[in-house]
Amino acid sequence: MQKSYDIKNFSLKELETFLKSKNIPSFRAKQIFKWVYLKQTDSFHEMTDLSKEFRKEAENLFTNNRLFIEEIKKSKKDNSAKFLFRLDDGNYIESVLIPEKDHFTLCISTQAGCRQNCSFCMTAKTGFKRNLTTAEIVSQIRDIQFSLIREQNPMRLSNIVFMGMGEPLDNYDNVLRAIRVITDQDFGLKISRRRVTVSTAGLVPEIEQLGKDTSVSLAVSLNAPDNELRNRLMPINKRYPLEQLLKVCRDYPMTKREKITFEYILIKDVNDSFEHAKKLASILRKIKAKINLIPFNSHSGSEFTRPSKEQIEKFGKILLDKGYTVIVRWSKGDDIDAACGQLSAKH
Repeated sequence: MQKSYDIKNFSLKELETFLKSKNIPSFRAKQIFKWVYLKQTDSFHEMTDLSKEFRKEAENLFTNNRLFIEEIKKSKKDNSAKFLFRLDDGNYIESVLIPEKDHFTLCISTQAGCRQNCSFCMTAKTGFKRNLTTAEIVSQIRDIQFSLIREQNPMRLSNIVFMGMGEPLDNYDNVLRAIRVITDQDFGLKISRRRVTVSTAGLVPEIEQLGKDTSVSLAVSLNAPDNELRNRLMPINKRYPLEQLLKVCRDYPMTKREKITFEYILIKDVNDSFEHAKKLASILRKIKAKINLIPFNSHSGSEFTRPSKEQIEKFGKILLDKGYTVIVRWSKGDDIDAACGQLSAKH
């Protein structure tokens, strides 16, 4: 039988249903998932609690390949690492592994390229190639976990952010399936839902659906406090203007302690004035919000530059004085082209 199904394209329930359709007991799905995700096994022949006959059948039914690592660049400044993966069709995607105090955060991609065409984004310059499969999304985490195990690194990979190349909610079905595998505490990658964040440029219907389908954290790439400026920076705003976006954020289901993260890339003389800060504080007033200020990460070919540190701090103080939780996210890995799309664009 021709191999045609990457095992990592299935959620657990989907695999159980698929096996039933092949007259195979559905409990085999849990056994396979344990080997694939918990034991990091690639070969079905090594899954020793499966019968020899079924191992052979599984080898014929499924593939379980790893992504091809084209390049790994490690930062000398902060020890972050960018993984450049080459896909089977020749496209490239990136993942960035960020060391925190006692754990790793991994920023993963959901598309090869992106079709949102945000004016400040390097990935937008390469255009949209295609959506990633569930297997390609999940493999970024699984494979980098495996590399940490081989290095005997004592720190856990515990936080996942869908914030790499592409718009996650533009690849909704595969992202949702990947989330289910990532957060499966018994048979998947065992990442806590609280530690998985999906970042979006503002696809309103999909944000609403995400709140119904999952309980992961939401981050919104805002970058402007009014429609006129946001239309210029982010074309998606013409389809879903701020009024619609902010309403769906107000209605997003959260626990009492949870907040939506609003990401605001600070660009010199574009969106960094004190008036912009006051407007931002005003429009988020009725939303459970925290704000990440991200100084623009300059790259070749961009018309934009980063504001001064003094201007960034004054912008943040205005928001702090209005009662918001504000964190300045200085770019990590700027010596290794860690901003989304920079490394893949060179290939």
